[in-house]
Amino acid sequence: MNHLRRHWGQIILPCILWGICAAGSGCGGKCGCPQGAPIPRELRMTTLPPYVIEPSDILILNTMNVVPKPPYHVQPLDSLVIQATGTVKEREIWGLYPVEPGGTVNLGYGNGNVQVAGMTIEEAQNAVQKHLEKIYKNVTVQVSLGQSRAMQQITGLHLVRQDGTVSLGTYGGVYIAGMTIDQARKALEDHLSEFLLKPEVSIDVYVYNSKWYYIIIDRAGNGQTIVRLPITGKDTVLDALSNVGGTGFLSSNKQMWLSRPNGQDPNKFQMFPINYPALVQGGSPATNYQLMPGDRLFVKSNPFITANTRLNQFWAPIMTTFNNVFGLTLLGTSTVGAIEGVNLEFRNGASSVVAPGVGTVGALR
Repeated sequence: MNHLRRHWGQIILPCILWGICAAGSGCGGKCGCPQGAPIPRELRMTTLPPYVIEPSDILILNTMNVVPKPPYHVQPLDSLVIQATGTVKEREIWGLYPVEPGGTVNLGYGNGNVQVAGMTIEEAQNAVQKHLEKIYKNVTVQVSLGQSRAMQQITGLHLVRQDGTVSLGTYGGVYIAGMTIDQARKALEDHLSEFLLKPEVSIDVYVYNSKWYYIIIDRAGNGQTIVRLPITGKDTVLDALSNVGGTGFLSSNKQMWLSRPNGQDPNKFQMFPINYPALVQGGSPATNYQLMPGDRLFVKSNPFITANTRLNQFWAPIMTTFNNVFGLTLLGTSTVGAIEGVNLEFRNGASSVVAPGVGTVGALR
């Protein structure tokens, strides 16, 4: 028994030491992280570069000058400005009148409807003039385009689709992915100039859906939790941790760093260590870095909890196998013992039965 204990002690002790060393390994002082990197941080922030539009962003477009190229033909859902003189006061005609889906314009109670779809503005004015002359003697009509349906198709919220384009209804799609807001505005106006006369469009980002940072929290040997959060422009390490409710009881407050994608050399890491106790207890802004799109904030787990988890993962299958084998051995031993006991009882019972028979037979003889 003592020999067995010494044997297991020689196995368990190295495993424990290996688990603690493996759990404690990380960035802390071994990866050559820059200690005084001149990157933006609390009290010394910077503005983000011009926003680049990407798929899943939602844009808001407004039109200031949307005039179709002549000759323009009135279409359903357009709106016409109609002014008529010489009508009665109760049925005066003045204002903005929409062209209904059927192509007619309703001039109000008692004035009837006029078919104008497909006509030029001048032809629509003559049609309204002739119609009202049937009702009034000395009537004069003036018709102009109040609002084109083109404005209705352009103005509003627009999703940047997966192919990088934004839809403008019947005017087709425009590729704007990878462009700044000013570049996208020019691309839209150049595209619309094929259909409209000197179009003017304003564009802004309504919902930012393409710029994120990530928080990775180690779960002490049970995987990792990854949280994705949108960039607002003034996010810091402390802001990011507050968004996920802190570090948690599994986390190590001494092993935490910020990883930043390196666009110049993808194979070279950019890792900035974080002094969490100084950050939260001393109020030091030195490692409260400003987050940029694509940053990864990594929070390592407590090494002792990780070591315990690793040891449990190591021993669990061994102990399960041992219990199964030991259980089968006990079951086989008990089964053999039970069979031998039954045989013994059977033999004893047979002897007690045969002996009286023999005596009986001998007596009869």
